[in-house]
Amino acid sequence: MSLPNIVLIVADNLGWGELGCYGGGALRGAPTPRIDRLAKEGLLLQNFNVESDCVPTRSALMTGRHPIRTGCLQSVPPGLPQGLSRWEITLAQLLSAQGYATAHYGKWHLGDTPGRYPCDRGFDEWYGIPRTTDESQFTATIGYDPSVADLPYIMEGRAGSPSQKVKLYDLESRRQIDAELVHKSCEFMQRHTAHARPFFLYFPMVHLHFPTLPHTDFAGSTGNGDFADSMAEMDHRVGQVIDEVERLGISENTLFIFCSDNGPEFRAPYRGTAGPWRGTYHTAMEGSLRVPFIARWPGRIAQGVVSNEIVHVTDIFTTLAKVAEGEVPSDRPIDGVDQRNFLLGEKKSAREGFIFYIKQEMRALKWRDWKLHFYWEPEVNEGKGKLESPYLFNLTRDPKEETDVLVFNTWVLGPMLRMVKEFNDSVETSPNTKPGAKDSS
Repeated sequence: MSLPNIVLIVADNLGWGELGCYGGGALRGAPTPRIDRLAKEGLLLQNFNVESDCVPTRSALMTGRHPIRTGCLQSVPPGLPQGLSRWEITLAQLLSAQGYATAHYGKWHLGDTPGRYPCDRGFDEWYGIPRTTDESQFTATIGYDPSVADLPYIMEGRAGSPSQKVKLYDLESRRQIDAELVHKSCEFMQRHTAHARPFFLYFPMVHLHFPTLPHTDFAGSTGNGDFADSMAEMDHRVGQVIDEVERLGISENTLFIFCSDNGPEFRAPYRGTAGPWRGTYHTAMEGSLRVPFIARWPGRIAQGVVSNEIVHVTDIFTTLAKVAEGEVPSDRPIDGVDQRNFLLGEKKSAREGFIFYIKQEMRALKWRDWKLHFYWEPEVNEGKGKLESPYLFNLTRDPKEETDVLVFNTWVLGPMLRMVKEFNDSVETSPNTKPGAKDSS
């Protein structure tokens, strides 16, 4: 059997509770029929976990390593050192080595200097924004001064050539960009299907990151405001990519994944929801960690499966590398585990838990049904700081993390703190990259 195509769509700041298949949809003012159908045709994860912010999640996905290892802890303004050092090996590099055509269409946020753009890091071609979506507001802001804060641009590039600015990334461009990304994604799939070459399409879309503004074709479509209109557009854009996969007749040889990079927005008027979970991104609450994840692979992944098994974003790296019959690096710690057997039908995930950092602080641990908090910040910017005694929650019995039960369950500290020791031991052997580290010449 030929190597499968891989389509990976990552929504930006899509909370657990937004989609119809996760209890949202019409309840949030915008039905999501295309993504809901995708879930029925494959596997829906209720316990897929990411990092607290855009940069660390994307770093974890691209390297299979916790962001504290790579120094990708949080976004910083343009022009300052940020992103993955060139020592890191990306998923795109691994898949390219296996003969895949690779494309990145969307939001990168892993480096905005020559040598760190997508086409410097394993992608054959890219089009999108090097950093983040809120920059589209710059030129509409009173007092904005381009002499001290760089103008934001949509960029593009091809491997072997410098990336170039295409057009200003302003509010009008922000409304149009996801439509452009879908067009380029479909053209990429057409081109490589015609040549029978396996492809990796990475489509980190712009929706629903603030400012959450819909394309003009969707403005006013729901009657429930910009956020709901953008939800409707996001669902439609995912459906367009699905339709093209089916039109090309490659569904059965295409692993199609849709997920989110972070918990929901917390800023008015674009506030999202994590459904039954408490908190938003930028916290260690379940509303930050848990986000949607759906995988479809006809004939390989069973239809209509829903699982609460723990999967972590670093697992995408290792799993897709193995799907492509590649090998993960052996000269550095890789935190992602191979979840192929789980995706293809095993009841149990290949992992039981993980550590969770925000910036350089280990904030929490998850293990089986348990969550241990070392810091307490149930809402963004409303933290107590480090706890003298950690809080322990059972997430099955207490999904909103309201009742500390450590005094009754101190036995849980044994396996959980062993996870910390194993991680710390690995750091001694292979030290973490410092944030802002420069590439070696």
